[in-house]
Amino acid sequence: MSAYKPATWILPPAPYAAALAGGWWLDRHVRALPLDWGALTRPLGWLALGIGLALFAWTIATFRSHHTTVNPYKAASTLCTGGPFRFSRNPIYVGDWFILVGVSLLLATAWPLLFAPLIWAMLRYGVIRHEEAHLDARFGDAYRAYRARVRRWL
Repeated sequence: MSAYKPATWILPPAPYAAALAGGWWLDRHVRALPLDWGALTRPLGWLALGIGLALFAWTIATFRSHHTTVNPYKAASTLCTGGPFRFSRNPIYVGDWFILVGVSLLLATAWPLLFAPLIWAMLRYGVIRHEEAHLDARFGDAYRAYRARVRRWL
């Protein structure tokens, strides 16, 4: 792996977007798979969506304050360990999970959530392992110390 840039295979939001679009299509055209918690469905959907978007915005602000890139195909110039990175090494991806759940609730279909294991595998092996290898090569002991104290997800 390279210290110059991660060898990311896929654009990280793509699996989530594909799951939402595919899940919506399956629900409307093949078979309904309702996700209905009564009166709580929409409020919980909006709450999850809001948490995901807030986490995304907080992470982007942290990247910008450290003058480093959010682009998964470019090299990190700084190791971010503050802000949401105090709680997760992948706060944008955690936010994306909240968005997936929120939109699934708002669409009232469980189909997108059935793609969760595939999304996880695609992110873990097509994105995160390359990002982690890049950060290890670029920041060495500082990244290894950070990795030892902060969990990958939550």
